[in-house]
Amino acid sequence: MTSQELKPPWERERRLLTRIEAETDPNYGEDPYKRPIEKHLRLAALNLDKPRGPTSHEITARVKELFKARRAGHGGTLDPAVSGVLPILLNDATKVAGAVMGGGKEYICVMRLHGEVSEEAIREAVQLFTGEIYQVPPIRSSVARTIRRRMIYRSEIIEVSGRDVLMRVACSGGTYMRKLCHDIGLYLGVGAHMQELRRTRAGPFSEQDSVDLIQLYDALARFREEGDEEALRRVVKPVEEAVKHIPKIYLLDTSVDAVCHGANLAVAGIAGVEEGVEPGTLVALMTLKGELVALGRSRMTAEEMLERDQGIAVDTERVIMARGTYPPIWKRGKRKTGTKS
Repeated sequence: MTSQELKPPWERERRLLTRIEAETDPNYGEDPYKRPIEKHLRLAALNLDKPRGPTSHEITARVKELFKARRAGHGGTLDPAVSGVLPILLNDATKVAGAVMGGGKEYICVMRLHGEVSEEAIREAVQLFTGEIYQVPPIRSSVARTIRRRMIYRSEIIEVSGRDVLMRVACSGGTYMRKLCHDIGLYLGVGAHMQELRRTRAGPFSEQDSVDLIQLYDALARFREEGDEEALRRVVKPVEEAVKHIPKIYLLDTSVDAVCHGANLAVAGIAGVEEGVEPGTLVALMTLKGELVALGRSRMTAEEMLERDQGIAVDTERVIMARGTYPPIWKRGKRKTGTKS
């Protein structure tokens, strides 16, 4: 693995490589942070601090009801006894839920050992379970109990107090912290279990920027009763916030509408690409104004996209932008005059 792949997705640095120096037409599209409020709520992402008690499904259903949304989804289940970051996506933004789930997680965990172990041995064990590990989901999980590979990007012991170990763990999506504690206990020969857990990050969403249900209720009430958009925009973010951790490809204006209709992205439609893109990489297709157009799967490396003149660069998988936001370059089977491919 490269040094970048060993970092959590939200910490990876990606330099933008320019293929074509291009400008965007101000008559089409818009700054995603200045969308009209109705459109903003159709492409909404919330960074909610889930309390202990309710399930993730119950919280998501409540938010859907509050906003009178057509659809709502979350970016990774939290057990009822676990608190912390629960991304919730509304309406058309639900199409990026899978990307958020795959964006890595960070937890603060209390592991309770079942016997006395030296602090040195504990630290050695925690470091041993850093990097690529194998996990079998716990018996109580709802998924098939088959061996799975997971990545522990970083484990940091914050404090050891008797048999309690407070630690911060950054890991790939789908990692079971309960199982991690259990396996560390087996390695130490004394057994262990997860005593408490809080999620401090889910993909690009962090604890520092999260809001609780009371803040959400208040902002929504102020918007409906007083027309205060500013309060609502502080707690409801554009969908683009949900893909900050994903490598990006920037499109020429003339290629945007074809992608909105489900077409795969050709090399000729690319203005720029972030480095590190490889075949099979999940990428976010963006306009030059920073709007999310679609998610797709790369067929080429970033370097090949810069060097080639033709060919399909990305298979489009999930279209987020509405058709007609940008003008088509083809009409009735003929190329429109005065445009460039």
